[in-house]
Amino acid sequence: MVNRSQPTQNSAPPRRILALDFGLRNIGLAVSDELGLTAQGLETLSRSNKRRDLDHLRRIIQKYGVREIVMGLPLQMSGDEGLQAEKVRAFAEELRRRFRLPVHFYDERLTSVEANRVLRETDMSIRRRAEAVDQLAAVLILQSFLESRKVRASTTGLTG
Repeated sequence: MVNRSQPTQNSAPPRRILALDFGLRNIGLAVSDELGLTAQGLETLSRSNKRRDLDHLRRIIQKYGVREIVMGLPLQMSGDEGLQAEKVRAFAEELRRRFRLPVHFYDERLTSVEANRVLRETDMSIRRRAEAVDQLAAVLILQSFLESRKVRASTTGLTG
């Protein structure tokens, strides 16, 4: 008799992806569902110091079983990287060392602009919109990343 409550040998753990919209004061956060299809916003991290920020991220990684991280890469409209992109890359390297997870970059040009546009269309107060913009930017980064991965997989014949 087979015990159905036990996972099979071939069942893999969920492969959730954590997205970060990295800023000087806040880090917008979003996490994928277990199938890697949709992005869900998490509470924005108000930055304090590196140790606390990384501890907060560690708790999120453990809670959601995160296996990959994607960070918005703030490119200039020309496509060049500026000072903020350097800061994002340095933080990504810290994440790789600390959590031993792959960290991907996704061109985040205009995600904050898009997030602000979407939020302006709601009846949300200006103050509340300011609080939500980082979270929504992370959701947009992650959803775009998931969709681009799905397109790449379908054109190359890969899945997952």
